[in-house]
Amino acid sequence: MTPEQVLTAYVLRLGDNALILGQRMIELVAAYPELEEELANANFALDYIGQARMLYTYAGELEGNGRSEDDLAYFRPEHEFKNLLLVEQPNGHFGNTCVRQVLFDTFYLQLLTALTNCSDQRLAEIAARAEKEVRYHLRHSVQWLIRLGDGTEESHDKAQQSLNDLWRYTGEMFVADELDELIMKSSNGPDLGAIATKWQKDVGGVVEEATLTIPVEQVMARGGKQGMHTEHFGYLVAEMQNLPRTYPGATW
Repeated sequence: MTPEQVLTAYVLRLGDNALILGQRMIELVAAYPELEEELANANFALDYIGQARMLYTYAGELEGNGRSEDDLAYFRPEHEFKNLLLVEQPNGHFGNTCVRQVLFDTFYLQLLTALTNCSDQRLAEIAARAEKEVRYHLRHSVQWLIRLGDGTEESHDKAQQSLNDLWRYTGEMFVADELDELIMKSSNGPDLGAIATKWQKDVGGVVEEATLTIPVEQVMARGGKQGMHTEHFGYLVAEMQNLPRTYPGATW
């Protein structure tokens, strides 16, 4: 791949993570346990979708084929999305959502921090803007996970089960593929090994404060970065893309 193709593919991958997580969170509108959390969730979802818009717009410009952010979000088939498997997992109960957010946002925040120092100025600027939003998201989710884990017996058990169930999707975040290696060499991109070490420390601290336990070693699920997804993904994409595919070119 040329340097431009490498950067395009990497920016698209970042956009896919943000869009799919935003879509999952927007599904929770009118389903949160209290009004204040309802409003917070909706705003967080919009933050992720806003990040996806910036990344897709930049990817479209790099690609040079005239595709817009809408084209990249709504008119690509499932296998062209390269998001992490963790962000596509169903919401389930409130504990599932909190655990997913802590596991991903701890990684995402560190990734964005590293990207603010990359050699591509546009990507660094996008990362700097997103970093401020994700830092707040993570603080909010951490507070809730501690509250659930160190709460009642029921909330503790449910939070622990959520952690057990979602842990197998965390390994993929730190396995550097060819694209990760190329972006690190060509653009001073993130070092996933260094991020993994810090992630383990940060997540371990939160889990301990929440009186939860890191799950025993598991076989880690992979494939999202290569466009191979879980059984849940097709339904998510179908719902997300239904309107624009049914009414192409429609405007409000």
